[in-house]
Amino acid sequence: MEVDSKVAETEMAVKLGRPILVGGIGLSFSLWVLESLHQEVVQLGEYTLLGALALGSGFWLWKQRAAKNATLRLPEKPLERETVVQAISFASAAITQLEAEAQNHPAIATLRQRVASSTAELERQEIRLVVTGGKNVGKTTLMRVLSDSWGTQEQQKLSWSETPALFTATDADGTQTDISDEAIASDLVLFITTGDLTESEFQALKQLAALNQRTILVFNKQDQYLPEERPLVLQQLQKRILEILQPEDVVGIAAAPGMVKVRQHQGDGSVQEWMAQPAPEITQLKQQLSQILVQSKQQLVWASTFRAALALKAEAVKLLNEVRRDRALPIIEQFQWIVAATAFANPVPALDLLATAAINAQLVMDLGAIYQQKFSLQQAQTVAGTMGSLMLKLGLVELSTQTISGMLKSNAITFVAGGIVQGVSGAYLTRLAGLSLIEYFQAQDVAAAGGLLNFDKLGEKLQQVFQQNQRVAFLQSFVKQAVGRLIPESPQLIIGS
Repeated sequence: MEVDSKVAETEMAVKLGRPILVGGIGLSFSLWVLESLHQEVVQLGEYTLLGALALGSGFWLWKQRAAKNATLRLPEKPLERETVVQAISFASAAITQLEAEAQNHPAIATLRQRVASSTAELERQEIRLVVTGGKNVGKTTLMRVLSDSWGTQEQQKLSWSETPALFTATDADGTQTDISDEAIASDLVLFITTGDLTESEFQALKQLAALNQRTILVFNKQDQYLPEERPLVLQQLQKRILEILQPEDVVGIAAAPGMVKVRQHQGDGSVQEWMAQPAPEITQLKQQLSQILVQSKQQLVWASTFRAALALKAEAVKLLNEVRRDRALPIIEQFQWIVAATAFANPVPALDLLATAAINAQLVMDLGAIYQQKFSLQQAQTVAGTMGSLMLKLGLVELSTQTISGMLKSNAITFVAGGIVQGVSGAYLTRLAGLSLIEYFQAQDVAAAGGLLNFDKLGEKLQQVFQQNQRVAFLQSFVKQAVGRLIPESPQLIIGS
């Protein structure tokens, strides 16, 4: 009875002003949800659950890696001016939505200025060229030679820049650093290599192609190869990148040929020798650059402006999602403790599942309202029930309950206290559900209509969130916090790693 009174106090601490919450805790939710979920648990053995989780997690990681190179993908060529204007309009709409939900956000003025700049960019006449590549491939030399011997002859206004050397650092997952933002923002990229492509160079070229970034692959220092080897290397490069670049956009040069010995026979029979610097071999590259500027100047400008508009929209949406997340997290915490108190007070699996499903339906509606995704009660119940089913199929319920139960066994007083395992597990699963919905909603377009969800994508988000929230340190902290709320007078919970 003393435990029941504490639970009552915990429940009263949270305002239950929504009819669906009261109805859910009163077991008004349909019994078929429980029965169907229960049958699925019976049919799935422990190894099946673990296998499904492992397979699903592997699939999600593969999808994440594949998606990394697909961001900001542009439409098929040729790019029309109307498409660019529309992209700028979408970016402006995202900023307007941010301003509507966070009027005093400090980034709004800067974002608005960038919209105006993007509109002006449509009429830009100057062409921006950037030289990029790995370390010691001749970027600086080529940029100097081109600007001196070709840029001054062109009728176009040109600006040149050079990126820092690529592939000198790695990301946290061990992959090579991505192509630089400076290259993505340019109109035309000269990507320099000195031989057959490395895998890192090939992936960087694929990133540029995915962004519809016009690129010329420059095979520099070909003078270091024998004359008969040079065309073979060039053909190999053209073959390697056939699916992402046209053969004419692969050009061999020698921006700074090595010194050669010159021997001159004199009239008196003597021979004079000296070292001379040959002229740069860049004729083919200059011809290709001139042809591109004549044929595709406007397309180059539109493409870079389009990329800038997409990046601007992405930044505005990111800031908007941060604002919404700050509003959503307290709601998730409120619901997770409601579920914990309900399951703790009624430690019967049937009651727990029914109450959790009904409470999470209200959670779906509340989070949907924050992310401009409106759900009817019936739609929210369907989403909540489907999420419960997904958790069971992926093994999340089984694994989380076992892990939490193992942690609580280290403290006999808390472990034997009624439905403590059900309460903590219910809170944890509710948190996973809420965070998964946040991740799902954030991936949608800001103007997407609510009520219809892609449950395959929602399942992927569930796996992603579970991976992020199964760390031992986080679970230990969460269990301690949950026990402190359910049994305030319990001894300090000590959980080993």
